[in-house]
Amino acid sequence: MNREEKQQIIEELKKKFSESPNFYVADTSGLTVGEINALRRLCYESRVEMRVAKNTLIYKALEVINKQNELEQVLKGQSTLFFTEVSNSPAKIIKKFREKHDKPILKAACIDSEIYTGDEQLEVLANLKSKSELIGEVIGLLQSPARNVLAALLSGKDKLAGILKTLSEKEENNPN
Repeated sequence: MNREEKQQIIEELKKKFSESPNFYVADTSGLTVGEINALRRLCYESRVEMRVAKNTLIYKALEVINKQNELEQVLKGQSTLFFTEVSNSPAKIIKKFREKHDKPILKAACIDSEIYTGDEQLEVLANLKSKSELIGEVIGLLQSPARNVLAALLSGKDKLAGILKTLSEKEENNPN
């Protein structure tokens, strides 16, 4: 690979790092071509972009988001990058893929500029709620009291009508 090709890869990675709020770095060494293709298929289905690059190129590209020093320790061995809009998608993919394989091993993840390092963070990352899931929960919580009041009013209309009818019938039968 010549200098121009390396610079082109660095520029592409810089663009991905600046556009993507969430990315993962994982070790996929030792996986066969068939296994890598199966992993790529899972990524494609979940709209996660998977890229393999040299650690030195990744390090240089990370300068665009000032994370190169924080991630320098994990950029050893083979590194595969996962870019995503949904923060927990790559963690779920890795977890699902590891049901049948030993790898990929999570090296690090950057979620909304917060760094998580180590494979032990995989469970935490897989259980993170996406932004849209959190917004949905908040909207549900905000709508809940209004729904309860509305339900109480709607269920009470029949009772109130029944009480008024009983009272009016009682007055008709007892004119005193």
